Amino acid sequence: MRPLIAALAAPLLALGATLTVAPPASAATDVSTVADALEKSPVYVAPGAADGLTSDDVESLENKIKDADKPVMVAVLPADFPTQNLLRNLRAKTGIVGVYGVRLGAQFNAGADKQVMSAQSVKNAVDSVQGQAAKSQLDDFVSTSLSTAKGSAPAAWDAGGDDGVSVGPLIGVGAVVVAGGAGVYALSRRNRRKREEEQRAALDKLRVVVDEDITAFGEELDRLDFHPAEAGADDAMRADFERALDAYEKAKQYMNDARRPDDVRGVTQALEDGRFSLAQLAARREGRPLPERRAPCFFDPRHGPSTEDALWTPPGGASREVPVCAADATRLRDGEDPHVRTVDAGAGERRPYYDAGPAYGPWAGGYFGGGMLPGLLVGTVLGSMLASPAYAADYGGGDFGGGFDGGDVSGSDFDPGDFGGGFGDGGGGGDFGGGGGDFGGGF
Repeated sequence: MRPLIAALAAPLLALGATLTVAPPASAATDVSTVADALEKSPVYVAPGAADGLTSDDVESLENKIKDADKPVMVAVLPADFPTQNLLRNLRAKTGIVGVYGVRLGAQFNAGADKQVMSAQSVKNAVDSVQGQAAKSQLDDFVSTSLSTAKGSAPAAWDAGGDDGVSVGPLIGVGAVVVAGGAGVYALSRRNRRKREEEQRAALDKLRVVVDEDITAFGEELDRLDFHPAEAGADDAMRADFERALDAYEKAKQYMNDARRPDDVRGVTQALEDGRFSLAQLAARREGRPLPERRAPCFFDPRHGPSTEDALWTPPGGASREVPVCAADATRLRDGEDPHVRTVDAGAGERRPYYDAGPAYGPWAGGYFGGGMLPGLLVGTVLGSMLASPAYAADYGGGDFGGGFDGGDVSGSDFDPGDFGGGFGDGGGGGDFGGGGGDFGGGF
């Protein structure tokens, strides 16, 4: 019987070796080891660096990040870990577009790709947790980052195994782990497909509105009827006209290339630039003073650059000043309603763009950038959605940036400046020893 028992035990022992986990890290000898671990799971704790963190703490942190489906990663490393260019190298080695937090001994700093989390947001998150114990520091940093970060977690985390499973009834545990892992993976894939479908639907809705804008701008170019060789045309006029034509072509190309709602921001930015160039050209031809650069008319950007700010009160909301064109300013002074841009709000209903749902945020963001949009939209449907984490994840949030989305793999194709800035010098507080910056030597 002994040979038979040995033969039956061997597979179970092998399975036990697979399922049994050492503390959540193995031999943290260099950045590559840390990066390899983060490619599989969002939390890495180097041997001997736990600093009071238990396996339950680590598992809870991992689950929080995975449940939120955000590209946020944290690593806990010993104080003597090599510090030269640590964050930059870690980002380059993993290749994952996301947020990276590192606790090095008792000190902490972070970096992020700007399309996932702005530099100011990273700094605020880091500053808010300085001096805390490891568990509370990581919990608070992760919570703050999850509420701010855009994009989704890398797909590889869905397939990664959980650490910390002890040997017991191995076949039963293995079955539960496999079934549970398959369920989580399937749910994550379903959620991701649902999000992608919602974004495609939002982009289709936006495409109608943007095509109207592009067509209207093309008609403005035709009505202007400017010819570079016409009598009285000078180099400044020709430059204005060329910029307007470039903006028109850019808008068409950007919309043709758009794959997500936040890609639309670049389209409306180009159109806003083009309309201002046309306003300058018209002023030069008519001998009028050049207009100042102002935001487009709040009620309908197709009206062109605004000429003044006027007091406006949305139904049921508070009064605020909004940029308006001359015609709408006159209407408001006469007690009439402005000519507001209406869009499809679903079920065949047309509503003002600011009350038609979150899909129109990127469209408006391109016209009213620089942080002014939330203030203009306070009390509207769109305004109430702009600051929510769900909106940032699905529609691009503040910058509505293009490029890689969070969780995508860009390899070493990233902006090193996103991971730059010295500790204690714009990097989030507290140097990691070196004084000269960035984990002791620059990211």
